[in-house]
Amino acid sequence: MKIGDLSAASATPIETIRFYEREGLLPAPARTQGNFRVYEVPHLERLQFIRYCRGLDMSLEEVRVLLRFKDAPDEGCGDVNALLDEHIGHVSKRIKELRALEKELKRLRQCCGDVRPADQCGILAGLTEASQDHAQPEHSSGHLRSVHKH
Repeated sequence: MKIGDLSAASATPIETIRFYEREGLLPAPARTQGNFRVYEVPHLERLQFIRYCRGLDMSLEEVRVLLRFKDAPDEGCGDVNALLDEHIGHVSKRIKELRALEKELKRLRQCCGDVRPADQCGILAGLTEASQDHAQPEHSSGHLRSVHKH
């Protein structure tokens, strides 16, 4: 199949397919005499695997490691288990960060319950105050510190 067919079959943009080839995640396909790429079913299956892993928010390096194990089926999978455990830890941390972000955004949203001129908007005032607080060296969390209703 040509790259357009692979793109359609995998719901993957052509540029992404080429990127994965350049990154060494997807092996270079054979070429026709007219220099067109010719992909086979194993390319599609590998691309689907890559896309699924990326959909699980795995980094390219994590996918690369998983593909190395997939390409060496006789190897033990202890490192695969460890990789997934580490990824779960990253996801858990990210969820915690997102919950904190959601809480702060909700608190900020409560600062302006009605429509008023922008110069009287509690949200804008809170963002301004927090951005100035954040610019101070002692505030390094990257989150809003305090928001006052104005």
